[in-house]
Amino acid sequence: MNIPSLKDQVSPEEWQLRVDLAAAYRLVDLYGWSDLVFTHISARVPGPEHHFLINPYGLMFDEITASSLVKVDGQCNKVMDSPFPVNPAGFNIHSAVHEVREDVGCVMHTHTVAGVAVSAQRDGVLPLSQQSTFVLGSLAYHDYEGVAFREDEKPRLQADLGDKRFLMLRNHGLLVASRTIADAFLNMYLFESTCRIQLAAQSGGAALTEVDPGIMAGVSRASKVQTGGQGGNFVWPALIRKLDRVDPSYKT
Repeated sequence: MNIPSLKDQVSPEEWQLRVDLAAAYRLVDLYGWSDLVFTHISARVPGPEHHFLINPYGLMFDEITASSLVKVDGQCNKVMDSPFPVNPAGFNIHSAVHEVREDVGCVMHTHTVAGVAVSAQRDGVLPLSQQSTFVLGSLAYHDYEGVAFREDEKPRLQADLGDKRFLMLRNHGLLVASRTIADAFLNMYLFESTCRIQLAAQSGGAALTEVDPGIMAGVSRASKVQTGGQGGNFVWPALIRKLDRVDPSYKT
């Protein structure tokens, strides 16, 4: 695809955000979390305007580049020319989070088989793994209301999310609300791993051992120790090196 570069048309800060967000889309595809063109990752652009970057609707995740990302305002109006549309249902979910969470710089939403399967289970995420303890420490649920294109759903989604980082959309999928793109990717990796492990454990047919509830109290400190206090930034450089070995064209 011949997409003109926007590097000289945006600030250095926005360009770096575009590169990181395009990388996140490519990594989601690389790890098998994409659903054709039907999920989204959004990132808040630095500045007082509250603009956001989101994927060009219709492109596969392995096609997305820094210059193809679409910049929109809070009402889903494009603020830079782009030949690509934006998915209104996808933006509705993301804008709902960004409207009320100033601490959130990136929202990532997936429809993986494991994520949707666990979202359909009445008890949701169970404390069956080390990964699940990190998720359960900041997890909320939102009931399914159909394809999320109605404005009146936003207040309910916002209320359900509250100040949590992980949101299970019942019968729909997974969402993480994170400070940075790197944090969002790491949080989704933990969320997705939690669901895959839960399904694998349940498929064995044997009685399951749950994590002692007392352990949950130390999860926040354990998470900081695990990443040296860096969160997603601890693994992001290695993920970028991995992606660059596969295909560095996301940077264009």
